[in-house]
Amino acid sequence: MNRFKFGDSDESGSDFDEDSSSLPFPEPLSRTSFLAPDFDPATFLASLTNRHQSLEDLRQELRGLEQLLNKELLDLVNENYQDFLSLGTALRGGEEKVEGVKVGLLSFRRDVQALRDKVEDRRREVEGLLNEKRQLRSHADIGNSLLDYADRVEELEYRLMIEDESASQGPSFNGESDTESDMYDSAGDATDDDDELEDGTALVSLKRLERHVQKYVFLDSIASAVGKDHPFLQAQRPRVLKIKSTVLLDLKTALEQASHVGQKRDARTMAVLHLYDLMGEDVSAVTALKNLKL
Repeated sequence: MNRFKFGDSDESGSDFDEDSSSLPFPEPLSRTSFLAPDFDPATFLASLTNRHQSLEDLRQELRGLEQLLNKELLDLVNENYQDFLSLGTALRGGEEKVEGVKVGLLSFRRDVQALRDKVEDRRREVEGLLNEKRQLRSHADIGNSLLDYADRVEELEYRLMIEDESASQGPSFNGESDTESDMYDSAGDATDDDDELEDGTALVSLKRLERHVQKYVFLDSIASAVGKDHPFLQAQRPRVLKIKSTVLLDLKTALEQASHVGQKRDARTMAVLHLYDLMGEDVSAVTALKNLKL
């Protein structure tokens, strides 16, 4: 018969077998030993080294414990059999309740989907209205810019004394009055070094010429913002080209006069070249200078 043996050799084990009748009877296995979450059979067997019991006796004890547990489980089922039956009876007819809940949920789902569709339609409607508002605002800004452009073109034509149909009807731009313009030009003329050349020819006012150049450059900036291909701007192009040629002619005249003003010649020449640069007409400035050398 196999038994747990303790000692340093097999011979000591034999002596132990002969005296095993005098050892205490091992206590029954505790059921709680098998309930640990980390239960491990090898660890469990290793913990039984202090039990004076053969392996066969241990197997029989474990089988007995298994049979006891099976009997307890069967008794538990028999004791609660009526409860199990009543539970099944209570669940009968539950399909109708489940179906009713399912129908209610489907109806609720349809209602939620309908609300979501309405919200999405409203969102698209609001988004479309916002886009339309942005377009209208953009069109309004373009319209205001075009009106400003037309007023500035007419103002420059009036100040440069360019003859056209609108000039015969008088200025309609929202700018300075004739009296204010004359006072402004007179103040500018007063700052020029010389009022006229030695031969009595009146000098071109650099102050007035600078204002004309700045107003022309501002026209070009408006056209760039709106888009130079805009039909209205294309229609105004002949008038703008005439304004440009008139301003360039005045600049050429001022540059020619600068060579006859004595000590202020260099300063006046640089001022006129600066106005050429503002207009982006460096080539025209170079051509005018070459003509002066001739």
